[in-house]
Amino acid sequence: MAKQPESDSFMDMFGRFGRDLKVPNVDVEAILAHHRKNLEALEKSARAGAAGATSLLSRQREMLQDTLREVADMAQGYRTPGNPQEIMAKQTEFAKKSFEAALKNAGEVAELARKSGTESIDILRARIKEAMEEIRAGYGQK
Repeated sequence: MAKQPESDSFMDMFGRFGRDLKVPNVDVEAILAHHRKNLEALEKSARAGAAGATSLLSRQREMLQDTLREVADMAQGYRTPGNPQEIMAKQTEFAKKSFEAALKNAGEVAELARKSGTESIDILRARIKEAMEEIRAGYGQK
């Protein structure tokens, strides 16, 4: 076998290999387009996940700021003199509000995380479905 020039591209070598084996022509552009779409779907999925994470972190920061503001307000309330029953009532009310806020915030954080994950997976799921349709269509042509 004669030595081929080293300037052959991988695509040229791939095509020549197929011809030598008498394999039907391979549509290299179709293969590359298929993989390009896969990479684009992965990129979109990663962007959706990153946007979800950014949204989640932003919301958690807001929740923390709200909590710190409430604690500061409560501390101001303790500076004013009052009888023990009033102070106890304030503490009980603060504990109740804190618990309710924690439950609400935990639910909101869980929902944000779920939406972010679902969006990323939906992008990949759609690409997988599209890829399977492309493969079926490719087999139907032959």
